[in-house]
Amino acid sequence: MKIGIIVAMDKELQQLRQVFEGSNVVVQKCGIGKVNAALGVQQLISSYHPDCIISSGCAGGNGDDVEVKDVVVSTELSYHDVYCGTAIDNTTQYGQVQGLPARFPADPYLLQKSRLLTGAKLHHGLIVTGDWFVDSKEKMRSIIDKFPDARAVDMESAAIAHTCYLSKVPFISFRVVSDVPLRDTNASQYHDFWSQVAAQSFQLTRTFVESL
Repeated sequence: MKIGIIVAMDKELQQLRQVFEGSNVVVQKCGIGKVNAALGVQQLISSYHPDCIISSGCAGGNGDDVEVKDVVVSTELSYHDVYCGTAIDNTTQYGQVQGLPARFPADPYLLQKSRLLTGAKLHHGLIVTGDWFVDSKEKMRSIIDKFPDARAVDMESAAIAHTCYLSKVPFISFRVVSDVPLRDTNASQYHDFWSQVAAQSFQLTRTFVESL
């Protein structure tokens, strides 16, 4: 199976290249944000033709049971900063691009395999994406007010899912929790995460890949 992994930042790329050193998995950086994510994953699809794509990296976590260095695996993905209104179609939901699913589902086979993983604290659920770095409790609350079931917030995963949906490439997102914004102050958890994180924080992604 040909597997592509896409990340946003150099920090994530360095960690994951260490994890996948010596394997035939392609790990590629797209850059931060939705447009960079969509362009990067389309380039990966066009040049490598993977059988599936995994979005990896870090994300802000949500939930009383979610802690830094836990891993959130997407069951579905949505945008938290998209609103197409109701003037044309009053069935379109907040977060939905008109004419597309309100939430992009993770690939059923990849999701099933992810549920068999052990050895790390896993949370399966909704990941929401937007062009915000969530550096305050107020920002996070405004997202969770609309998506109370979200388990993680990032800046790329839904855009990657959107592109994979259009290209008919199986997709799932694995995100290491770098901070829990509703319990954080001035993104201090996020900065501490990068000062302390080691490659083993992303090891679960390799364990998952080896199970496919």
